[in-house]
Amino acid sequence: MTRDYELAFILNPEVSEEGTRAVLERVEQIVANYGGQIVKVNQWGRRRLAYPIERHRDGFYIFIDMILTPETVIELERMLKVSEVVLRHMVKKRDAKAVQKEREAHAAAAAAAEEKAAAEAREQAAAEAQEQVSAPAEATEEVPAEASAESATEAAPETETEAPSASSSETENVPSAVEQSVEA
Repeated sequence: MTRDYELAFILNPEVSEEGTRAVLERVEQIVANYGGQIVKVNQWGRRRLAYPIERHRDGFYIFIDMILTPETVIELERMLKVSEVVLRHMVKKRDAKAVQKEREAHAAAAAAAEEKAAAEAREQAAAEAQEQVSAPAEATEEVPAEASAESATEAAPETETEAPSASSSETENVPSAVEQSVEA
């Protein structure tokens, strides 16, 4: 018979990050060996204690929500009592109604997020489809415009009296004497 529990413990503030990870891994290992499940790990970090514990004013707070059997709780408490880096610990059975409401809220939030992602995916697919439809239409419109420009230049024969007009970018680097001769 599994139940929902919350484990809270305070670690010595002088423990390294590796030491913290080792304690968390040991808790996860015990839970897994006894067929339990860790739902959520909430690390508050270093906080000021309400009163000194073993001459420490600060501690590293960790809260873990779990689904366990009562035998697992006994083993967890034994391990936490023996550990020198754990200043205090407490295992509390969670209220079944509160846990159920929390799970329903989490499921509703997950469903809403999934629906939102699906809606965004549909909108993106529609936008891509619209781009694909408009891209070939633009390509077909451009080709006739280019073809008509080429046919217009072929249809109008050039005469020797017409001088090709020079654009301003072409005449920027040309000396003024040459410009006057080209215009004349």
